[in-house]
Amino acid sequence: MRLDLAPFASDPAQGRGRRHAEAPAPTRNDYQRDRDRIVHSTAFRRLVYKTQVFLNHEGDLFRTRLTHTLEVAQLGRSIARSLRLHEDLVEAIALAHDLGHTPFGHAGQDALHACMRQHGGFEHNLQSLRVIDVLEERYPAFDGLNLTFETREGVLKHCAKRVARWIDAHEPGGVGRRFLDGTQPSLEAQLANLADEIAYNAHDVDDGVRSGLIDFEQVCALPLVARFRDEALAEYPELVRMKPRRLLSETLRRMLSAQVYDVIDTTRAALARHQPDSADAVRQLPPLVAFSPEMRAASSALKRFLLQQLYRHPQVMDTTERAQRIVRELFAIYIDRPQDMPADFAASPLPHRAVADYIAGMTDRYAIREHERLTGQRLFDHGPG
Repeated sequence: MRLDLAPFASDPAQGRGRRHAEAPAPTRNDYQRDRDRIVHSTAFRRLVYKTQVFLNHEGDLFRTRLTHTLEVAQLGRSIARSLRLHEDLVEAIALAHDLGHTPFGHAGQDALHACMRQHGGFEHNLQSLRVIDVLEERYPAFDGLNLTFETREGVLKHCAKRVARWIDAHEPGGVGRRFLDGTQPSLEAQLANLADEIAYNAHDVDDGVRSGLIDFEQVCALPLVARFRDEALAEYPELVRMKPRRLLSETLRRMLSAQVYDVIDTTRAALARHQPDSADAVRQLPPLVAFSPEMRAASSALKRFLLQQLYRHPQVMDTTERAQRIVRELFAIYIDRPQDMPADFAASPLPHRAVADYIAGMTDRYAIREHERLTGQRLFDHGPG
Protein backbone atom coordinates (compact mmCIF):
# COMPACT_ATOMS: atom_id res chain seq x y z
CA MET A 1 0.00 0.00 0.00
CA ARG A 2 1.17 3.54 -0.69
CA LEU A 3 2.23 5.18 2.56
CA ASP A 4 0.20 8.33 1.88
CA LEU A 5 -3.12 6.49 1.46
CA ALA A 6 -5.62 6.63 4.29
CA PRO A 7 -6.68 3.24 5.71
CA PHE A 8 -10.18 3.74 4.26
CA ALA A 9 -8.89 4.47 0.74
CA SER A 10 -9.09 1.90 -2.04
CA ASP A 11 -5.84 0.00 -2.49
CA PRO A 12 -5.32 -1.75 -5.83
CA ALA A 13 -3.28 -4.43 -4.06
CA GLN A 14 -6.38 -5.30 -2.05
CA GLY A 15 -8.94 -4.76 -4.82
CA ARG A 16 -11.32 -7.25 -6.35
CA GLY A 17 -9.42 -7.38 -9.60
CA ARG A 18 -10.59 -7.75 -13.19
CA ARG A 19 -13.15 -10.06 -14.74
CA HIS A 20 -10.38 -11.55 -16.89
CA ALA A 21 -7.15 -12.17 -15.01
CA GLU A 22 -4.10 -10.31 -16.28
CA ALA A 23 -0.52 -10.11 -15.10
CA PRO A 24 0.23 -6.84 -13.27
CA ALA A 25 1.95 -4.02 -15.13
CA PRO A 26 5.58 -3.50 -14.07
CA THR A 27 5.38 0.28 -13.58
CA ARG A 28 1.70 1.09 -12.99
CA ASN A 29 -0.87 0.14 -10.38
CA ASP A 30 -4.17 -1.31 -11.58
CA TYR A 31 -6.04 2.00 -11.31
CA GLN A 32 -3.41 3.82 -13.35
CA ARG A 33 -3.75 1.09 -15.93
CA ASP A 34 -7.54 1.57 -15.97
CA ARG A 35 -7.11 5.29 -16.50
CA ASP A 36 -4.70 4.76 -19.37
CA ARG A 37 -7.01 2.27 -21.09
CA ILE A 38 -9.89 4.73 -20.84
CA VAL A 39 -7.85 7.61 -22.31
CA HIS A 40 -6.81 5.46 -25.27
CA SER A 41 -10.33 4.15 -25.93
CA THR A 42 -12.39 5.06 -28.97
CA ALA A 43 -15.33 6.15 -26.81
CA PHE A 44 -13.15 8.66 -24.95
CA ARG A 45 -12.01 10.35 -28.16
CA ARG A 46 -15.62 10.71 -29.28
CA LEU A 47 -16.44 12.85 -26.24
CA VAL A 48 -14.84 15.88 -27.90
CA TYR A 49 -17.78 16.03 -30.35
CA LYS A 50 -20.59 15.22 -27.92
CA THR A 51 -22.87 17.85 -26.45
CA GLN A 52 -22.75 19.10 -22.89
CA VAL A 53 -25.43 21.81 -23.19
CA PHE A 54 -24.54 23.47 -26.50
CA LEU A 55 -23.79 21.58 -29.70
CA ASN A 56 -20.10 21.54 -30.53
CA HIS A 57 -20.55 23.68 -33.63
CA GLU A 58 -22.49 26.40 -31.77
CA GLY A 59 -19.28 27.87 -30.40
CA ASP A 60 -15.64 26.92 -30.04
CA LEU A 61 -15.43 27.78 -26.34
CA PHE A 62 -18.46 25.94 -24.97
CA ARG A 63 -17.88 22.80 -22.95
CA THR A 64 -18.16 19.42 -24.62
CA ARG A 65 -18.45 16.05 -22.90
CA LEU A 66 -14.67 15.81 -23.09
CA THR A 67 -13.88 19.13 -21.44
CA HIS A 68 -16.55 18.42 -18.81
CA THR A 69 -14.95 15.04 -18.15
CA LEU A 70 -11.50 16.62 -17.72
CA GLU A 71 -12.90 19.18 -15.27
CA VAL A 72 -14.52 16.41 -13.22
CA ALA A 73 -11.22 14.50 -13.15
CA GLN A 74 -9.30 17.60 -12.03
CA LEU A 75 -11.74 18.39 -9.23
CA GLY A 76 -11.86 14.77 -8.14
CA ARG A 77 -8.09 14.40 -7.95
CA SER A 78 -7.75 17.65 -6.02
CA ILE A 79 -10.23 16.57 -3.36
CA ALA A 80 -8.90 13.00 -3.26
CA ARG A 81 -5.40 14.27 -2.47
CA SER A 82 -6.66 16.24 0.52
CA LEU A 83 -8.62 13.22 1.82
CA ARG A 84 -5.76 10.77 1.10
CA LEU A 85 -7.95 8.71 -1.22
CA HIS A 86 -6.62 6.95 -4.31
CA GLU A 87 -6.29 9.70 -6.90
CA ASP A 88 -5.79 7.35 -9.84
CA LEU A 89 -9.05 5.53 -9.11
CA VAL A 90 -10.98 8.80 -8.81
CA GLU A 91 -9.50 9.94 -12.10
CA ALA A 92 -10.30 6.66 -13.86
CA ILE A 93 -13.94 6.80 -12.75
CA ALA A 94 -14.23 10.47 -13.73
CA LEU A 95 -12.74 9.89 -17.19
CA ALA A 96 -15.11 6.96 -17.86
CA HIS A 97 -18.32 8.24 -16.30
CA ASP A 98 -19.78 9.74 -19.52
CA LEU A 99 -18.45 7.28 -22.11
CA GLY A 100 -21.97 5.98 -22.72
CA HIS A 101 -23.55 9.36 -23.32
CA THR A 102 -25.49 9.74 -26.55
CA PRO A 103 -25.00 12.49 -29.11
CA PHE A 104 -26.88 15.69 -28.21
CA GLY A 105 -26.56 15.18 -24.46
CA HIS A 106 -29.66 14.50 -22.39
CA ALA A 107 -31.88 15.24 -25.38
CA GLY A 108 -30.37 12.28 -27.19
CA GLN A 109 -30.62 10.07 -24.14
CA ASP A 110 -34.31 10.86 -23.63
CA ALA A 111 -35.10 10.14 -27.28
CA LEU A 112 -33.16 6.88 -27.28
CA HIS A 113 -34.81 5.78 -24.04
CA ALA A 114 -38.23 6.39 -25.60
CA CYS A 115 -37.23 4.31 -28.64
CA MET A 116 -36.03 1.50 -26.36
CA ARG A 117 -38.91 1.61 -23.87
CA GLN A 118 -40.21 -1.81 -24.92
CA HIS A 119 -36.72 -3.29 -25.14
CA GLY A 120 -35.14 -2.61 -21.77
CA GLY A 121 -34.83 1.18 -22.03
CA PHE A 122 -31.67 3.23 -22.31
CA GLU A 123 -29.71 5.00 -19.57
CA HIS A 124 -26.34 6.61 -20.26
CA ASN A 125 -24.87 5.54 -16.93
CA LEU A 126 -25.53 1.86 -17.64
CA GLN A 127 -24.35 2.42 -21.22
CA SER A 128 -21.01 3.70 -19.91
CA LEU A 129 -20.56 0.36 -18.14
CA ARG A 130 -21.56 -1.43 -21.32
CA VAL A 131 -18.95 0.51 -23.28
CA ILE A 132 -16.09 -0.45 -20.96
CA ASP A 133 -17.31 -4.04 -20.46
CA VAL A 134 -18.47 -5.00 -23.95
CA LEU A 135 -18.38 -2.47 -26.76
CA GLU A 136 -14.75 -1.38 -26.86
CA GLU A 137 -12.83 -3.78 -29.12
CA ARG A 138 -9.12 -3.43 -28.48
CA TYR A 139 -7.88 -6.70 -27.02
CA PRO A 140 -7.66 -10.20 -28.54
CA ALA A 141 -8.64 -12.12 -25.39
CA PHE A 142 -11.76 -10.28 -24.24
CA ASP A 143 -14.40 -7.69 -25.14
CA GLY A 144 -14.30 -4.28 -23.50
CA LEU A 145 -11.42 -2.77 -21.53
CA ASN A 146 -11.38 -5.32 -18.68
CA LEU A 147 -11.21 -2.63 -15.99
CA THR A 148 -11.03 -3.29 -12.27
CA PHE A 149 -14.12 -3.88 -10.16
CA GLU A 150 -13.56 -0.59 -8.32
CA THR A 151 -13.51 1.49 -11.49
CA ARG A 152 -16.52 -0.31 -12.89
CA GLU A 153 -18.61 0.15 -9.74
CA GLY A 154 -17.79 3.85 -9.76
CA VAL A 155 -18.96 4.18 -13.36
CA LEU A 156 -22.28 2.51 -12.48
CA LYS A 157 -23.39 5.22 -10.09
CA HIS A 158 -27.16 4.75 -10.61
CA CYS A 159 -29.07 1.56 -11.32
CA ALA A 160 -32.73 0.51 -11.06
CA LYS A 161 -33.28 -2.63 -9.02
CA ARG A 162 -34.70 -4.43 -12.05
CA VAL A 163 -31.48 -3.80 -13.93
CA ALA A 164 -29.34 -4.54 -10.86
CA ARG A 165 -30.97 -7.96 -10.58
CA TRP A 166 -30.14 -8.65 -14.22
CA ILE A 167 -26.53 -7.58 -13.71
CA ASP A 168 -26.23 -9.65 -10.54
CA ALA A 169 -27.59 -12.73 -12.32
CA HIS A 170 -24.82 -12.43 -14.91
CA GLU A 171 -22.14 -11.27 -12.46
CA PRO A 172 -23.06 -12.64 -9.01
CA GLY A 173 -21.88 -10.34 -6.26
CA GLY A 174 -20.56 -7.88 -8.84
CA VAL A 175 -21.16 -4.21 -9.55
CA GLY A 176 -24.96 -4.51 -9.38
CA ARG A 177 -25.07 -6.07 -5.94
CA ARG A 178 -24.87 -2.89 -3.89
CA PHE A 179 -28.12 -1.63 -5.38
CA LEU A 180 -29.84 -4.73 -4.05
CA ASP A 181 -28.32 -4.88 -0.55
CA GLY A 182 -28.16 -1.14 0.12
CA THR A 183 -24.39 -0.87 0.60
CA GLN A 184 -22.18 1.95 -0.67
CA PRO A 185 -19.41 2.10 -3.27
CA SER A 186 -15.88 3.18 -2.44
CA LEU A 187 -15.15 6.69 -1.22
CA GLU A 188 -13.43 7.30 -4.56
CA ALA A 189 -16.67 6.45 -6.40
CA GLN A 190 -18.68 8.70 -4.07
CA LEU A 191 -16.20 11.51 -4.71
CA ALA A 192 -16.26 11.18 -8.50
CA ASN A 193 -20.05 11.41 -8.41
CA LEU A 194 -20.03 14.63 -6.38
CA ALA A 195 -17.21 16.15 -8.45
CA ASP A 196 -19.44 15.65 -11.49
CA GLU A 197 -22.14 17.80 -9.90
CA ILE A 198 -19.70 20.51 -8.82
CA ALA A 199 -18.22 20.72 -12.31
CA TYR A 200 -21.39 20.91 -14.35
CA ASN A 201 -23.10 23.45 -12.09
CA ALA A 202 -20.20 25.86 -12.47
CA HIS A 203 -19.42 25.37 -16.14
CA ASP A 204 -23.07 25.44 -17.20
CA VAL A 205 -23.38 28.86 -15.57
CA ASP A 206 -20.23 29.94 -17.41
CA ASP A 207 -21.44 28.65 -20.78
CA GLY A 208 -24.97 29.94 -20.23
CA VAL A 209 -23.77 33.49 -19.56
CA ARG A 210 -21.22 33.32 -22.39
CA SER A 211 -24.00 32.24 -24.79
CA GLY A 212 -26.24 35.14 -23.76
CA LEU A 213 -29.11 32.80 -22.84
CA ILE A 214 -28.88 33.72 -19.18
CA ASP A 215 -27.72 36.96 -17.65
CA PHE A 216 -25.09 37.13 -14.93
CA GLU A 217 -27.36 39.33 -12.82
CA GLN A 218 -30.03 36.62 -12.99
CA VAL A 219 -27.61 34.09 -11.56
CA CYS A 220 -26.57 36.54 -8.86
CA ALA A 221 -30.09 36.41 -7.47
CA LEU A 222 -28.96 33.10 -6.01
CA PRO A 223 -27.27 33.56 -2.62
CA LEU A 224 -24.50 31.08 -3.49
CA VAL A 225 -23.40 33.12 -6.51
CA ALA A 226 -24.10 36.55 -5.04
CA ARG A 227 -21.82 35.82 -2.08
CA PHE A 228 -18.78 35.20 -4.25
CA ARG A 229 -19.55 38.02 -6.68
CA ASP A 230 -19.65 40.41 -3.73
CA GLU A 231 -16.38 39.02 -2.38
CA ALA A 232 -14.74 39.45 -5.79
CA LEU A 233 -15.97 43.04 -6.12
CA ALA A 234 -14.86 43.91 -2.61
CA GLU A 235 -11.31 42.91 -3.57
CA TYR A 236 -11.42 44.05 -7.21
CA PRO A 237 -14.05 46.83 -7.51
CA GLU A 238 -12.89 47.77 -11.01
CA LEU A 239 -14.24 44.49 -12.38
CA VAL A 240 -17.82 45.72 -12.36
CA ARG A 241 -17.10 48.29 -15.09
CA MET A 242 -13.95 47.26 -16.88
CA LYS A 243 -13.81 43.47 -16.82
CA PRO A 244 -17.27 41.82 -16.67
CA ARG A 245 -15.92 38.58 -18.11
CA ARG A 246 -13.27 38.43 -15.41
CA LEU A 247 -15.89 39.12 -12.77
CA LEU A 248 -17.83 36.04 -13.87
CA SER A 249 -14.68 33.93 -13.92
CA GLU A 250 -13.54 35.12 -10.50
CA THR A 251 -17.00 34.53 -9.04
CA LEU A 252 -17.12 30.98 -10.34
CA ARG A 253 -13.54 30.29 -9.27
CA ARG A 254 -14.39 31.29 -5.71
CA MET A 255 -17.61 29.27 -5.81
CA LEU A 256 -15.76 26.16 -6.99
CA SER A 257 -13.13 26.56 -4.28
CA ALA A 258 -15.77 26.98 -1.58
CA GLN A 259 -17.58 23.84 -2.74
CA VAL A 260 -14.34 21.84 -2.80
CA TYR A 261 -13.40 22.94 0.72
CA ASP A 262 -16.93 22.27 1.91
CA VAL A 263 -16.77 18.69 0.61
CA ILE A 264 -13.35 18.15 2.21
CA ASP A 265 -14.46 19.50 5.60
CA THR A 266 -17.81 17.70 5.60
CA THR A 267 -16.27 14.41 4.54
CA ARG A 268 -13.49 14.65 7.11
CA ALA A 269 -16.09 15.21 9.82
CA ALA A 270 -18.09 12.16 8.62
CA LEU A 271 -14.95 10.03 8.56
CA ALA A 272 -14.06 11.12 12.09
CA ARG A 273 -17.58 10.32 13.24
CA HIS A 274 -17.77 6.84 11.69
CA GLN A 275 -14.04 5.95 11.79
CA PRO A 276 -13.93 3.33 9.01
CA ASP A 277 -10.70 1.37 9.21
CA SER A 278 -10.74 -0.06 5.68
CA ALA A 279 -12.23 0.40 2.24
CA ASP A 280 -14.59 -2.50 2.91
CA ALA A 281 -15.82 -0.86 6.13
CA VAL A 282 -16.87 2.19 4.08
CA ARG A 283 -19.31 0.03 2.13
CA GLN A 284 -21.36 -0.73 5.24
CA LEU A 285 -21.76 2.91 6.25
CA PRO A 286 -23.99 5.72 4.97
CA PRO A 287 -22.57 7.88 2.15
CA LEU A 288 -19.62 9.82 3.60
CA VAL A 289 -18.50 12.11 0.76
CA ALA A 290 -20.99 14.97 0.80
CA PHE A 291 -21.73 18.66 0.95
CA SER A 292 -22.71 20.25 4.24
CA PRO A 293 -26.51 20.72 4.52
CA GLU A 294 -26.10 24.42 3.75
CA MET A 295 -24.01 23.84 0.64
CA ARG A 296 -26.31 21.03 -0.48
CA ALA A 297 -29.28 23.42 -0.32
CA ALA A 298 -27.35 26.12 -2.21
CA SER A 299 -26.20 23.67 -4.89
CA SER A 300 -29.72 22.35 -5.33
CA ALA A 301 -31.05 25.87 -5.78
CA LEU A 302 -28.46 26.48 -8.50
CA LYS A 303 -29.45 23.24 -10.25
CA ARG A 304 -33.11 24.31 -10.20
CA PHE A 305 -32.19 27.69 -11.66
CA LEU A 306 -30.22 26.09 -14.49
CA LEU A 307 -33.06 23.70 -15.26
CA GLN A 308 -35.62 26.49 -15.58
CA GLN A 309 -33.53 29.26 -17.10
CA LEU A 310 -30.96 27.44 -19.25
CA TYR A 311 -31.87 23.82 -20.03
CA ARG A 312 -35.49 24.84 -20.76
CA HIS A 313 -34.60 28.06 -22.56
CA PRO A 314 -36.54 28.28 -25.87
CA GLN A 315 -33.32 28.25 -27.92
CA VAL A 316 -32.04 25.16 -26.12
CA MET A 317 -35.45 23.50 -26.43
CA ASP A 318 -35.46 24.16 -30.17
CA THR A 319 -32.12 22.40 -30.46
CA THR A 320 -33.45 19.62 -28.23
CA GLU A 321 -36.47 18.99 -30.45
CA ARG A 322 -34.38 18.75 -33.61
CA ALA A 323 -31.78 16.55 -31.92
CA GLN A 324 -34.45 14.17 -30.65
CA ARG A 325 -35.98 13.97 -34.11
CA ILE A 326 -32.61 12.93 -35.52
CA VAL A 327 -32.23 10.16 -32.93
CA ARG A 328 -35.80 8.90 -33.39
CA GLU A 329 -35.58 8.84 -37.17
CA LEU A 330 -32.16 7.19 -37.20
CA PHE A 331 -33.47 4.52 -34.83
CA ALA A 332 -36.47 3.77 -37.05
CA ILE A 333 -34.32 3.63 -40.18
CA TYR A 334 -31.76 1.25 -38.70
CA ILE A 335 -34.45 -1.07 -37.32
CA ASP A 336 -36.04 -1.18 -40.76
CA ARG A 337 -32.73 -1.31 -42.68
CA PRO A 338 -29.98 -2.75 -40.46
CA GLN A 339 -27.73 -3.01 -43.51
CA ASP A 340 -27.25 0.76 -43.22
CA MET A 341 -25.21 0.10 -40.07
CA PRO A 342 -21.74 -1.49 -39.92
CA ALA A 343 -21.84 -5.27 -40.32
CA ASP A 344 -21.14 -6.17 -36.69
CA PHE A 345 -24.13 -4.10 -35.52
CA ALA A 346 -26.34 -5.28 -38.39
CA ALA A 347 -25.69 -8.95 -37.55
CA SER A 348 -26.56 -8.70 -33.85
CA PRO A 349 -29.21 -11.13 -32.54
CA LEU A 350 -30.56 -8.22 -30.45
CA PRO A 351 -31.40 -5.67 -33.16
CA HIS A 352 -32.91 -2.98 -30.94
CA ARG A 353 -29.99 -3.03 -28.50
CA ALA A 354 -27.54 -3.03 -31.40
CA VAL A 355 -29.19 0.06 -32.88
CA ALA A 356 -29.11 1.76 -29.49
CA ASP A 357 -25.41 0.91 -29.12
CA TYR A 358 -24.65 2.27 -32.57
CA ILE A 359 -26.53 5.54 -32.11
CA ALA A 360 -25.21 6.08 -28.57
CA GLY A 361 -21.67 5.81 -29.91
CA MET A 362 -22.18 8.58 -32.46
CA THR A 363 -20.83 12.08 -32.09
CA ASP A 364 -23.19 15.00 -32.69
CA ARG A 365 -21.75 15.78 -36.08
CA TYR A 366 -21.75 12.15 -37.24
CA ALA A 367 -25.41 11.77 -36.25
CA ILE A 368 -26.25 14.96 -38.17
CA ARG A 369 -24.41 13.72 -41.26
CA GLU A 370 -25.92 10.23 -41.07
CA HIS A 371 -29.42 11.65 -40.72
CA GLU A 372 -28.87 13.89 -43.74
CA ARG A 373 -27.44 10.99 -45.77
CA LEU A 374 -30.36 8.71 -44.97
CA THR A 375 -33.24 11.23 -45.10
CA GLY A 376 -31.96 14.03 -47.33
CA GLN A 377 -32.80 16.54 -44.58
CA ARG A 378 -30.36 18.77 -42.75
CA LEU A 379 -31.89 19.81 -39.45
CA PHE A 380 -28.92 21.89 -38.30
CA ASP A 381 -28.13 24.41 -41.01
CA HIS A 382 -24.81 25.39 -39.52
CA GLY A 383 -23.78 21.92 -38.40
CA PRO A 384 -20.39 20.53 -39.32
CA GLY A 385 -20.03 19.28 -42.83
